[in-house]
Amino acid sequence: MNNTIPENRNTFKELEKKIYACACESAREITKTILDEYDKVLMEGRDKEAYRNKGKRRTSVKTIYGEVEYERNVYKKKLEDGQTAYIYLLDEAISMDKIGMISTNLAEKIAMTVTESPYRVTAETISSMGGQTISHGGVWNLVQKVGERISQEEQVPVREMEAGAPRGTQEVPVLFEEMDGVWLKMQGKDHKKVKKQEMKVAVTYEGWVEDGKNNSRLYNKRVIAGMEKSEEFHKKREAALEKKYAVDEIGQRILNGDGGSWIKEPYDPDTIITLDGFHVHQEIKRRITEKKAAGRITELYVGEKPDEMLEYINIYADSVESNDESDKRSSNARKLHDYLNNNRDNLLPWKSRGIDILEPAEGIVYKNMGVQENQNCTVITMRMKHRRMRWSTQGANNMGKLLYTKENQELPETINRYTDEKMHTEEEKEIKPCLSAAKAPKKDGKGNPYADLINHKVPLFEGIQTASRKAFKKIFG
Repeated sequence: MNNTIPENRNTFKELEKKIYACACESAREITKTILDEYDKVLMEGRDKEAYRNKGKRRTSVKTIYGEVEYERNVYKKKLEDGQTAYIYLLDEAISMDKIGMISTNLAEKIAMTVTESPYRVTAETISSMGGQTISHGGVWNLVQKVGERISQEEQVPVREMEAGAPRGTQEVPVLFEEMDGVWLKMQGKDHKKVKKQEMKVAVTYEGWVEDGKNNSRLYNKRVIAGMEKSEEFHKKREAALEKKYAVDEIGQRILNGDGGSWIKEPYDPDTIITLDGFHVHQEIKRRITEKKAAGRITELYVGEKPDEMLEYINIYADSVESNDESDKRSSNARKLHDYLNNNRDNLLPWKSRGIDILEPAEGIVYKNMGVQENQNCTVITMRMKHRRMRWSTQGANNMGKLLYTKENQELPETINRYTDEKMHTEEEKEIKPCLSAAKAPKKDGKGNPYADLINHKVPLFEGIQTASRKAFKKIFG
């Protein structure tokens, strides 16, 4: 027996790649065979008077194991309103859900990856692991389609709210809300640099729950983000709340923000507003360059002595007054004073103002607010800032929609709702070879006469037994 290993042997890495490529090829062949056979079964068993066969059309779908090319029959059908539509029975029978030419399984993987990595890196990752090639442009297109669909879905609860018919029923004693903006570098036409724009981010939660020793997490946290103008953003934010909560039955609403007018404007006078501590510390550090003065102001703020703090800032501003126009210490100190004084009533946390807060539900605790910056970082900043990234307004908005939907653990569900629900009317004179998958109505008159055909035996089992078909029988037989 010769135990000598040949010099030109494959490494395990190369062997793994070859086996994976072979498995993907077999999976594509199996898929094509099943689709062809099912389409044949549906064609033979259809209501021939209702569905007139207009021939086959070639199409393809990118799957998690590669691009599958196949043909399926298209049928001409008269609708109840007298219009003519062209329908693919195969697409309806097997729920051929896809976004463009990408299956929902693959779309999920692309969307989850692109929320962590740039478009080009995502394309390379998916192409190396998915048995097919997808370009960074293809990834970008998917993000735009899903982001736009999320924006459309946001309008549904807005319309319900404006019609006075919100769906929310949950009642809570206290709802905590925090808002802030993330400033993004933007690009205009021809990728030219333009001024930064703010992505608005809002977080709501019902309190904190203990999650292990010395650890807690936000309870029922919900995030929403977008590049909309403040009025439109607030409509979507409030409508999202009314989708879940019986808003009129919320005992108290506590809002934490940076003092910006766009944050406070839509809230009623009963809302308890606090000035976010992170932004106060940030403003002190930015405006006061002398460490001793900055330290004293911070000490008075932390010690909850707002009157002494404002007085100290005034004294400091007077003491550094100068005729030197380049010396900005005094003007910066007065800007800090104006910022804090304009938010004087909100400087102290609600606990220190003697405000009575309703008792939390069992298992929930209340703490000082100030989670927004952390949420900004984990949800938006880590993906959309730094690395010299620049965005178009629409591109930033669409990516923001994916990011917050992922944070709410709803991205896969959202993608699964996105299908090519499109019927082709007779106004389209020419049916192109690569029409996107279309779905026939779930109900057609008294029912769907061809849907039960899907319960037939898998035709693949009765075909010529190639290696891939034998593998399929072994797995599913």
